[in-house]
Amino acid sequence: MQLHQRIVSAPVDFGAIRSEFGLASDYPAEAVSDARDAVDAFAGTRVDRTDIELVTIDPPGALDLDQALHIARTSTGFTLHYAIADLGAVIVAGSALAAEADVRGQTFYLPDGSVPLHPTVLSEGAASLLPGVDRPAALWTIELDNEAVPLSFSVTRALVRSRERFDYAQVQAAADAGALPPSLLALPEFGRLRIEAGLARGAVSLRLPAQEVVPDGDGWRLRVEPRTAADDWNEQVSLLTGMCAARIMVEHKGAGLLRTMPPPPESAIESLRRTAAALGVEWPAEMPVGRMLAGLDANTPTALVLMSEATGLLRGAGYTLLAELDDPAPEQLTHSAIGAPYAHVTAPLRRLADRFTTEICLAYSAGVEVPRWAVDGLKGAAETMRRTDAVANKVDRACVDLTEATVLAPRVGSEFSAVVLRDANGSRPAEIFVSEPPVLARCAGEPPEGKTVTVRLAVADPDTRTIGFAYDSSPTTR
Repeated sequence: MQLHQRIVSAPVDFGAIRSEFGLASDYPAEAVSDARDAVDAFAGTRVDRTDIELVTIDPPGALDLDQALHIARTSTGFTLHYAIADLGAVIVAGSALAAEADVRGQTFYLPDGSVPLHPTVLSEGAASLLPGVDRPAALWTIELDNEAVPLSFSVTRALVRSRERFDYAQVQAAADAGALPPSLLALPEFGRLRIEAGLARGAVSLRLPAQEVVPDGDGWRLRVEPRTAADDWNEQVSLLTGMCAARIMVEHKGAGLLRTMPPPPESAIESLRRTAAALGVEWPAEMPVGRMLAGLDANTPTALVLMSEATGLLRGAGYTLLAELDDPAPEQLTHSAIGAPYAHVTAPLRRLADRFTTEICLAYSAGVEVPRWAVDGLKGAAETMRRTDAVANKVDRACVDLTEATVLAPRVGSEFSAVVLRDANGSRPAEIFVSEPPVLARCAGEPPEGKTVTVRLAVADPDTRTIGFAYDSSPTTR
């Protein structure tokens, strides 16, 4: 039996998806004019911190650079400087630019280009933390002990200058070669300590294969999104900053917006325990689910099955306005996947809420009144984020679905090797993962969960963006 191992790329037109979801790339002329003419409203009062040798870490080719960091080992722990693009200082409340951003909510990323939250003259130019130029920023300073536990933190308006732009692969290669720049020399140790701290407080991180659509000659192909340890270390910087921001807002008991997620129901954890037992995975009663998952080899069928089922633990993420909570219980303030209160503050070029939450944290840290625009616009920003998060998820899924169906259409009837993530249950079909091309899909029949099986591609329809596989356990097909 010959299994198909190599899938070539195919031409894919994402224009229909842009139209379906109403994603208009063109910005109104008045808003573009506002962006082009934007000036720093706090230029005369900023602290000059261009002495800090900040660097950025972003995907290759990215120009909308929200964050720049410098982390140093000290005799007592770590000092983290994290500069965030200061959009609150260059977007005027009530302007055409602010109004358009209020509608867009966030940047939408499609394989053939993004639909930006702000005009690129601002998001990839005047406000971006590009290397070698002075930029207004909200500069976080976080002091940590030897276990990377934060001891103090604050944020202030500053003038900063990034020295160099890296992507994740470059940082990983430099770390592997023992050649990290001084600005990042402490990042691996910091990252490992923060990951361990997350597991200790009950954080849950899933390492399922993430599908990505990438250009391939004249067409497009699917691949598993590469993820390095450097991605994880850098993620811990943003998570820590978001946790510090949440603490500032919660402690001031005033204006604030948290990113929250309710704890998973006990029934979901019990179901995962039954699956783990059936697969022969030891899971002591006292071990948190996040630590159990972190101990798995992510490249094994067992890990894929358990992490796939664990997605049921991470549901219900939303935005919580602190002003609407009279006497909040801890679970109302917590993001269960992070294991702590958390707020979005690190991506204002790409996400609307961050401009508001950053402004609130700046005011609280300075001991001054929160600007009226940030208070009055916070509820609307939360509503826009809820709406556009749902759209962004659908756009991402639609792009992957369309590429899957287009690339696989010529292969209907071919056989593939697949890992069974979930078996069929009542009216719910089985779910499988095919590694080449990387596809998560439904499968007819009754393939056994956790096993590697041979399946046949039954349908691949680009018009409906659907694919489906079938499994036959009869000896003649084995």
